[in-house]
Amino acid sequence: MTLLALRGVSRRYAGLLAVDRIDLDVPAGGVHALIGPNGAGKTTLFNLISGLVAPTAGTIALGGRDITRLPADARAVLGLARTFQTARLFGAMTVLENVLTGLHTRFATPFYSVLLRSPRFRREERHAVARAREALALAGLQKRAEERAAALSYGEGRRLEIARAMAGAPRLLLLDEPAAGLNPAETVALGALIRTITGAGTTVLLVEHDMKFVMGLSDTVTVLNFGRRLFHGRPEEARADRTVIAAYLGQKVAARLNAARSA
Repeated sequence: MTLLALRGVSRRYAGLLAVDRIDLDVPAGGVHALIGPNGAGKTTLFNLISGLVAPTAGTIALGGRDITRLPADARAVLGLARTFQTARLFGAMTVLENVLTGLHTRFATPFYSVLLRSPRFRREERHAVARAREALALAGLQKRAEERAAALSYGEGRRLEIARAMAGAPRLLLLDEPAAGLNPAETVALGALIRTITGAGTTVLLVEHDMKFVMGLSDTVTVLNFGRRLFHGRPEEARADRTVIAAYLGQKVAARLNAARSA
């Protein structure tokens, strides 16, 4: 089953075509990586999928529903969540409160009921707190729930952002460079967390520059270069693909490597 489908998706900024007619099918389940050199269009494509920017052309569908023109909050309600290259946390708030901010689209209580703290609102609040604590347990942060987010280490902050995204039980989770800045032990723990997330039924689409991390974790890999799709397939196929090697290393270096292999 295809969970996310892009057809002819493009994004132009003045004279720059940042994303050029991308077709992409992401099946439900597993980890799918979006990789490529700097400036390849990866983050722009993430912004298009999550609704932060609108495509110049093409369509985006989630679970068979066209979401091309839906705002980001409406996409969140439909089961799409994301993190960013830099963790966006509220340092003065507790760890638990940070996760609760990720559930704002799930509250159906009218504003006046919130002000009056009606029984309906209190029920929703209890349910939200329970879900937030489950997300913190998933990320291994349940014991830090009442501490301020500013007290967390960098690696813990990255896990907190993932916990906040997971609190809404998304069908599709977009992770934008989740391993950036992590030490080797934290990277291994992150990989285990992502596998736990996919094992629970959430599909993960990630952008990442750590190729060892990507190749060891991903089920499929899509390579972008100059805004276009260069390759789509299994990680081991990407490692051996000459066009992928050339995109990362340059044509001359790739030619020398191929010559050395043939000798």
